[in-house]
Order: sequence, then structure tokens, then C-alpha cells
Amino acid sequence: MKILIAGGDGYCGWASALYLSARDHDVTIIDNFIRRKWDNEHDLNSLVPIFTLDERVKEWNRLTGKTIHIINIDVTNYSALCEIINCETKFDALVHFAQQRSAPFSMINCDHAIRTHINNTVGNMNILWALHEYSPNTHLVKLGTMGEYGTPNIDIEEGFITIEHNGRSDRLPYPKQPGSFYHLTKVSDSDQIIFACRTWNLRATDLNQGIVYGYNTDEIDLSPILANRFDYDHIFGTVLNRFCIQVALGYPLTVHGEGGQTRSFIDIRDTVKCIEIACQTPAKPGEYRVFNQFTEMFSVLELAKLVKQVSENIMNIPCEISHLKNPRTEKEVHYYNCINTNLRSLGLQPTLLSNETIVSLIQLAKKYTNQVNLKLIPPQIQWKSENEQISAAKQNHE
Repeated sequence: MKILIAGGDGYCGWASALYLSARDHDVTIIDNFIRRKWDNEHDLNSLVPIFTLDERVKEWNRLTGKTIHIINIDVTNYSALCEIINCETKFDALVHFAQQRSAPFSMINCDHAIRTHINNTVGNMNILWALHEYSPNTHLVKLGTMGEYGTPNIDIEEGFITIEHNGRSDRLPYPKQPGSFYHLTKVSDSDQIIFACRTWNLRATDLNQGIVYGYNTDEIDLSPILANRFDYDHIFGTVLNRFCIQVALGYPLTVHGEGGQTRSFIDIRDTVKCIEIACQTPAKPGEYRVFNQFTEMFSVLELAKLVKQVSENIMNIPCEISHLKNPRTEKEVHYYNCINTNLRSLGLQPTLLSNETIVSLIQLAKKYTNQVNLKLIPPQIQWKSENEQISAAKQNHE
């Protein structure tokens, strides 16, 4: 297939580009490298040093004899995007990763919330219009997030739910309860795509992905120059990465609040498989479908206990768990049960979180401990201002 990957320099985008190229798909990456600029802006760094995209692609092309193409554009630049979409041989699929993906980033201040909105919402709108005008048969594979759903007290279906009301029933988009301005943009994306499919007969698959963990894929392991990101900081870092860094450094595992926040998770090796599955089994013209892209569910405290068990029982590293004040406004104990049958029905065989995976991540963290900036680990972004926190504390006390 001929596949365009928007945001192919990022964590999921890079791993997916290599995976698809290795399986003889014709891959083109578009990226404006804004994520690297945000890292510099906030003095962040990947635990594993990463090379430039040019260096990575040259190494891949040299090692495999295959060719990944690179185009430096911003998806918020509509005319530049249209030039790429309106090519002589149309793309079979457009995989859309080109978004600001951090909830904390979007909650820093008004400027960061607006930047998130422009990058995500305007970029998504441009892609839809470009497909409508120049390549309506190209299948849009859009990376959404399980965070769109929030934590409702009912089972989370895959995108839609059948409602009975006053003697009538209908199949409607599942209600969304986003937990940040970032998640709000993803909800807006979904609404845009539903409308575009209904109105313009576009075809789209919305992949509501859980939290991704893991580092190694068969392709990334071919060379150090193909190294992928490993984010551990308080803005872009993920919880399992943070725990593994803390084990490697001999620090307590920091659980925010009670730790009952339950989320869905997926291994990066399954993420890339899901992307190919979605591309090879496209939606029909006019069809908007949703796949909940995850394999397991854990609470933060359950995950901490798993890491502690591996650290102490397998690696003989003492490990403690410490509870910090939760910087977010969220339920800390709640019902959480999500459905994920669509991708499995299309052939996904889940890679479940294993002791071996946790060991490998801790070993990776130990290898690069000299890269760790300890100031980047503790939470620094609050969902509420200091005055709001004081007011809420008083109300709770009363």
C-alpha cells in the first residue's frame, strides 16, 4: 500500500513507519518537528538519545534497501498539505499522528491550551478538507485516545452506544468526558471526522488508543541510529516509563493520589500491528468506525505494585511506593471497563505486559541513567490554580 504518515518523527509514528516499510508498504513521512522544538522550549530530553529524522531514514534505507520518503511540512499549512495529498498516484491510507499528545502540556497555561487546539483541531480539519477536495478515496486512519471517554460508571463501548429513551432507540456516538484541553481537541477531531464521513462520503477509522508502553520493536533494534523516544518527564512522560526510571535510580515509585485511576494500556509492538490492520481493512466510503486500541487495563497503583514485584523479586532491587498529591482534577477511584473486540476480530493477538518487558525497560533506564534530569520527573503542572486548590480544600473540610 502507499501510506502517508503525518507525524512520523514521533514515538508511535516512527515505530509505525518502520514496521510498515519493513512489510513492503510505500511509506512517506510528513512532519514539522514541532515536538523537538517543544522539548527544547521546556528543557526536556528523551532518555534514549534520538537522531534527526534524516539520519534515521538514511540508516533505515541503507540497512534494508527500502525507501522511506520525508517531507517537512506543517499540517496546519493547508496549501502545502494539499500539494502532497493531490499527488498523481493517490495514497491508499493517511495515518494521522501529527498532534500534540500531552494532557499536561495543554494545561500549562492559556497559550499552551491554544497551541494544542491550533495544532490538533486545525490540523485535523485541514486533513479532512484536503482529502475531500483531492483524494476522497484515501482511508483516514486517525489516532484518537481512550481518554476521550473519561471514566463513566458504565461500560465503555467502541465509539457508539445504543440508547433507549421514551420508547425509542438510536445508535449514537458514545458520550465523551475529556479530562484536559488536549482530550477536548481529540473529541473535536472525532466530531469533525464523523461529520466529514457523513457529509462527504469519506472513509475513516478512529483508533482510540490506550497509554502506550515499551521501547523495542524488531525494526528499532536493527541499529542505535533507529532509536525511538523514551519520554519520562512530567509533561510527555508516561507512568510506566516513570516507574522504571525511578527503580533504576533507586527512588520510590510516585503514585499520584490514591492510585485508583484505572486506564487502558497497549504495547508499542501492538500499536504498529493495529495501524497495519486498520490500513489493510479500510472503512467503506461514508463509514466512520471506532476501534478501541488497547489490550489491558491497570490502575496506577496496580502498575506500581507490578513494577515493585519485578524490581524486588526478579532484579533484587529494593523498591518503595510513595503517594503524592494528585495534580489533576479526576476521579481517583472509579468503575472502568472498556470493550476492545474490533481489532481482535481482525486478527490482533495481544502482547500482554510481562515481567520480561518491565525488566527490559528498567535495564534500558539503568543504561541511560546519565541522561536523566531528576527535575523533570515530579509533577509541576496543576489542573487547578493555587487559589482554587485552597478554596476546594476549605470546602472539603467544611
